[in-house]
Amino acid sequence: MSARSNLLFLHGYWHGSWCWSEVITHVAAAGRSAVAVDMAGHGLRAARPQCLTRRPLAPEALASEVSPVAGVDLDQASDLLISQIKEVGGGSPVTVVAHSMGGAVLTRAAQLAPELVAHAVYLAAFMPASDVPALAYTQMPENADALIASSFRADPSVIGALRLDLASDDPAYRGQLRDMFAGDVDPAVAEAALGLLTPDAPIGIALGSTTLTREGWGSVPRTYVACTRDMTVRPALQQKFISDADAAFPDNPTSVVTLDSSHSPFLSMPGRVADIVTKLG
Repeated sequence: MSARSNLLFLHGYWHGSWCWSEVITHVAAAGRSAVAVDMAGHGLRAARPQCLTRRPLAPEALASEVSPVAGVDLDQASDLLISQIKEVGGGSPVTVVAHSMGGAVLTRAAQLAPELVAHAVYLAAFMPASDVPALAYTQMPENADALIASSFRADPSVIGALRLDLASDDPAYRGQLRDMFAGDVDPAVAEAALGLLTPDAPIGIALGSTTLTREGWGSVPRTYVACTRDMTVRPALQQKFISDADAAFPDNPTSVVTLDSSHSPFLSMPGRVADIVTKLG
């Protein structure tokens, strides 16, 4: 593994490549080549449901309109990521940093093309075990007190997505969204970030699973960056990801770094995140 491999940053559900801007500033200052990309169904590849822009707002449509990104699945997301890795690396391995649900996409990509991933970095991310869909972890006891499920404003099985009401004027609901994503972030920055989120995250990404092998994902060096104040992927669930991975692939144990942060350390402590990843590969 090259000590100076290019860095690629992949965001999680509802976010976009924009969320890494402060981290990349610090990475660039350290002399590293880095780029952030959009996940399938997000960022410049997102599509918003009509119910959120139609006025007057129809609450029943918010709960029933099928998402325009309902067809996006883990296969599409991982294929896109692999193509992005190839472009960024020019054929050489790349260090990939994934946040939240981006971890499930990174896991699939590293299983399919381990030779392209110099180091897999999971930042408060889903790191699912073999043949377990990421969505299953949200219902496990280790994540029981997370704020995520109670924030949905539609049945995912009906609309094909995990929908947030980002235009809500309910102070309690907006406060919950801030606590879920950015409890330790400056309130003004947190509000700005909420304004940049996309409302629908395609459920197909979380429903997909990946069969992991020793020659595939199990061969890739990995680091888990745990966040102790995370209200989306709770610390106990993060520890389960690490323990399960180490039990499955004991010859390639997970390196662990801990941050005293919420789910969004790229906003609350971007310099620290940059310092961690630039030292890994």
